[in-house]
Amino acid sequence: MNIQQIKQRFGIIGNSPQLNRALEVAAQVAPTDISVLVTGESGTGKEIIPQVIHQLSSRKHGEYIAVNCGAIPEGTIDSELFGHEKGSFTGAVGGRDGYFQVADGGTIFLDEVAELPMQTQVRLLRVLETGEFIKVGSSKVIKTNVRVVAATNENMGKAIQSGKFREDLLYRLSTVPIQLPSLKHRKDDIHLLFRKFANDFADKYRMPVIKLTDDAVQVLENYSWPGNIRQLKNLVEQISVIENKREIDGLLLSSYMPQQESHSSGLMKSSESDNFSERELMYKFLFDMKSDLSDLKKLVAELINHGGEFKLNPDQAAMMNRMYTEVKVPVTEKSNFLPVTAQNEEFHHNEDTYSQDFQDHEEVEESLSLEDREKELIHKALEKHRGKRKYAAEELGISERTLYRKIKEFNLPN
Repeated sequence: MNIQQIKQRFGIIGNSPQLNRALEVAAQVAPTDISVLVTGESGTGKEIIPQVIHQLSSRKHGEYIAVNCGAIPEGTIDSELFGHEKGSFTGAVGGRDGYFQVADGGTIFLDEVAELPMQTQVRLLRVLETGEFIKVGSSKVIKTNVRVVAATNENMGKAIQSGKFREDLLYRLSTVPIQLPSLKHRKDDIHLLFRKFANDFADKYRMPVIKLTDDAVQVLENYSWPGNIRQLKNLVEQISVIENKREIDGLLLSSYMPQQESHSSGLMKSSESDNFSERELMYKFLFDMKSDLSDLKKLVAELINHGGEFKLNPDQAAMMNRMYTEVKVPVTEKSNFLPVTAQNEEFHHNEDTYSQDFQDHEEVEESLSLEDREKELIHKALEKHRGKRKYAAEELGISERTLYRKIKEFNLPN
């Protein structure tokens, strides 16, 4: 059975090289009995690989049992996997066969295998090495012929270093490792998956299928999808049920997508979400202006104390350039004067005259439009990154959704 047939049989969507490679390896190891460890981020669909392996193996007529190791309490997981005898612990009113006994001749899928308690790991290692296990509360050795496929989203190297997972067990489980790619590394598959889910939910809820505009597709593909396929499916279902219109544009789609953390060191720095509103952006400009004005007042006072002759240090020169961008007068470290008006009049040594000039200029500064400054910064960021909104938004420290709205508002070239 080739890769395309496997995809059709198991309903797998996508054509990324990493996904194709994972399916190819699964098909190759299926006829054998060696153990397989499936790794990948949460929500990437790791549970489909054990099903492929089981159905393409000689065990396909045997039992297939999927066990979520992280969902079973530590006190009962040994009983669930290996069974127990009557009276072996409080509440054990009768004997019970475990999954390794029930699935004899079949396949067991151990999801979240890194969550297994250390005692259970010892038991599992014995099963993998000898095919034997002992029920809880018993001394009788039971033989089993079970194929084990495990999966985890953890970094197993770190789990071993921290003492959480046995190194010898990892070697037994990962005879053949299979890595599933995250959704952000399958950009060409994202829209395909969206359309598949949209059709599924349209049938389920008996409503027209939602479709994306070109800009919405771009938003979809540029998002990092920390929740992977599971998150995408949930998003499609939300939009299908909530929205009345069936054509979804980029702005509407963005409103359903949780904003990601910004790691940019550009205009705005934040360790929290970069979902900045227009008001927050304007507050940033206000605080910057207030800080500059305060520094300028200190500089003027120092200048007056020196009788009008004063050499600027680098920080002061940079601050003055920011304040006087509007009058296009460059200020350097060697400047022995301050441009106090738009006409660049010479500095008056008379303190009263200088104070008046400074007051006039300060009024002009405080009356500047924040909207114009905001528009100019956004325009410069877009120009710098050649119209790529993703990188421009990172430079400004705002979300793509906020940037998209500001572009529309200011009628900037897109």
